[in-house]
Amino acid sequence: MPPMVKTLRLAADPNRLRILLLLKAEELSVAELQEILGMGQSTISTHLSHLKQAGMVEDRRTGKSNLYRLRPVDGSLLAEILANAEKEIPEFPSDQAAMRRVLRKRQDRMRAFFDSVAGRLGRDYVPGKSWKSLAEALLRLMPPMTIADLGAGEGAFALLLAERAKKVIAVDSSVRMIDVGREQAARHGVENIDFRLGDLEELPIGAGEADLVFFSQSLHHALHPGRALKEAWRILVPGGRVAILDLARHRFEEARELYADQWLGFSEAGLESMLEKAGFSSIYVSIVDKEPETPQFQTLLAVGQKP
Repeated sequence: MPPMVKTLRLAADPNRLRILLLLKAEELSVAELQEILGMGQSTISTHLSHLKQAGMVEDRRTGKSNLYRLRPVDGSLLAEILANAEKEIPEFPSDQAAMRRVLRKRQDRMRAFFDSVAGRLGRDYVPGKSWKSLAEALLRLMPPMTIADLGAGEGAFALLLAERAKKVIAVDSSVRMIDVGREQAARHGVENIDFRLGDLEELPIGAGEADLVFFSQSLHHALHPGRALKEAWRILVPGGRVAILDLARHRFEEARELYADQWLGFSEAGLESMLEKAGFSSIYVSIVDKEPETPQFQTLLAVGQKP
């Protein structure tokens, strides 16, 4: 904060005090201060320049404007001056009321934008909105547990899970995939992933070793998906859960050659039936996504619990 004499000199102007009282309550632009105070732009800018040079206010860029705010003043001479000014400046109540109207206009502009994009917001690009960021947030809410990532591939999903899991057991049938996964984990300094070479239908995991089992776009690579689900049931603790993300049934035959797919996805009823036969209860199956591009693959989510 500025020294006492400079503080007193700057605060001696009633209009500067009005500005300081407004900026104590809210960040405001020059245009908004004009509307509240009924002063010219050059007058307000001059006052703000003096207050900023004295270290009383600071600003930040937002779009084409700067928003000004009062710097922290707790326990200072300026804090005492402003506390008294609230009672002695006659315009204080009307300034605060005008500020509330200005802030409502700001909120109205934001609401108008969302009204204009309602019904198409999720279809257009939204800065910072991604499935990866959503997955990161949801993973942070999971309690630490032992998770089996079955058909882990290069371990990208396992690396995400490892940030929150007590331990991740990543299983894949490809030696090279396992090697790449281990290299990636080492490069990122992740030590709680146990990569194991094995088959989905004969897992290298002991009974009751996992709290949660994930099949992330891997079940359609199993020769016998029902057997893979029974193996998932075996390695889960009582009360443990299985989560499956896989393709809904489709007719894109090229997938067999392009992606080494054994099955062209699953129907909701078929996947539910396989989970029931494997011993799972509290089953939920639903289509959760559809790709816009041909062949318009759809994604199934299935969840079940071991009694």
